[in-house]
Amino acid sequence: MIRINLLPHREQRRKERRQRFFALVGASIGLGLLIGLVVHLVIGAYIDSQEARNDVFKEEIAKLDKDIAEIKRLRDQIDALLARKKVIESLQSNRAETVRVFNEFARLMPEGVMLKSVKQSGLKIELKGAAQSNARVSTLMRNLDGSPYLQTPQLVEIKAGSWDGRRVGEFTLNISIERPQATAVSAGAGAQSGGVSK
Repeated sequence: MIRINLLPHREQRRKERRQRFFALVGASIGLGLLIGLVVHLVIGAYIDSQEARNDVFKEEIAKLDKDIAEIKRLRDQIDALLARKKVIESLQSNRAETVRVFNEFARLMPEGVMLKSVKQSGLKIELKGAAQSNARVSTLMRNLDGSPYLQTPQLVEIKAGSWDGRRVGEFTLNISIERPQATAVSAGAGAQSGGVSK
């Protein structure tokens, strides 16, 4: 029987396997490094493009903030102008109020009643005057209460006094102005103009 020594042959195969293993490990490491580098470059490019987009968004947001501030300033101006317009409209709608009130006084004043002063504060009017008797003051209050422009007459005081050497009752009376709606005012103005034309 012939004996063959296979040790060198086995050693050589082991060496080849080890070399192949190290080559595969080296190739895997190289491939991993290459993939990592490509991923890093791709992610860096994505980050750069996103940062560029973010910069564009920041610029647009800054422009919009300026536009919003301008719109807010314009709205404040519009609100101020509307408030002024409302005040002017209120003044225009109430400019004939004094004439209307004095017309009511002249129309509703009974004989034997004289006014000394008329003082208006907002929608409140204070009348001071003299009457020949308390009954005439009562008549005046009833007349004022029936007016569409005046309401809630309240007698503050009545006391004895003299007017041109005659005994009279001096009175203080508070009344409120009733501001009718716009349609009622226009209808009332038309009725008054119709009454004047007759």
